[in-house]
Amino acid sequence: MIRRVGKNLAVLSDEVPDASVELERNGFTVLRAVFSGDEVAALRAELDDVFATTEPERGRDDDYRYEMLNRGPRSQEAVGNPAVLAAIEPLLGDDCHVIANTAWRNPPEFAGGPWHCDAGPHVPRPKGVEWDDRIPYPVFAIGAHLLLQDCRRPDGPTAVVPGSHRSGRLAPLEQIEDPDLTYDGRAPVLLEGAAGDVALFVSDVWHRGTPATGGSGRCFLQVHYGRRDIAQRIRPTGVVNHLSPEAIDRAITTRQRDLVGLHAPYFYDG
Repeated sequence: MIRRVGKNLAVLSDEVPDASVELERNGFTVLRAVFSGDEVAALRAELDDVFATTEPERGRDDDYRYEMLNRGPRSQEAVGNPAVLAAIEPLLGDDCHVIANTAWRNPPEFAGGPWHCDAGPHVPRPKGVEWDDRIPYPVFAIGAHLLLQDCRRPDGPTAVVPGSHRSGRLAPLEQIEDPDLTYDGRAPVLLEGAAGDVALFVSDVWHRGTPATGGSGRCFLQVHYGRRDIAQRIRPTGVVNHLSPEAIDRAITTRQRDLVGLHAPYFYDG
């Protein structure tokens, strides 16, 4: 757990919510009944309107839309929900910010995906090098799924492997499609919930969307929160950057463009 001391960081010794402790130890938690039925309905209406009035992102499939806080006031209000902030701020700092904000609508035939972590792992280590539990485990980004409809096993909920964020490694390549992947003897957990619940997971934890099996698919507002030191990715760097037109023209090679901050879209990038 961390706190800001001026412009720097220190260890937080205050009491924190159980959800914060679970995030640090296990890499995930689920907050129940965070949003009321009316709030869920209003958010869902805003999300559906954005899907109806905008084209799929970058020519890809029709399952998601980026930068939702720019597209609707209810989404912007939702990212600042006090219950969510109370859980994440002890890990990211009370000056953390939204680095990405995406609406998801996966159909009933949602196929799921492979095990992965979002960017990271932020503290990579070779196998066999255990984390010293005397050191608070650093968390740099946390994903939140604000559920706008019930999400049970048939709907294809996100699965996480408890404790895997502390491994310092990616999921084994030969097991990235294995539904029974474990870490340190711990089996995957499904982040099931009802509309209005919020599933939270540390960016480094091994996770995946599971295949839907005859349910209703998924609908949620996704928010990624990052430490103040991590750049926002709400819009691609080719759209929002700190460069003059002349500097952009001078950056020709991929390395030159990366060096001045013109990165190709990747995790989080809208």
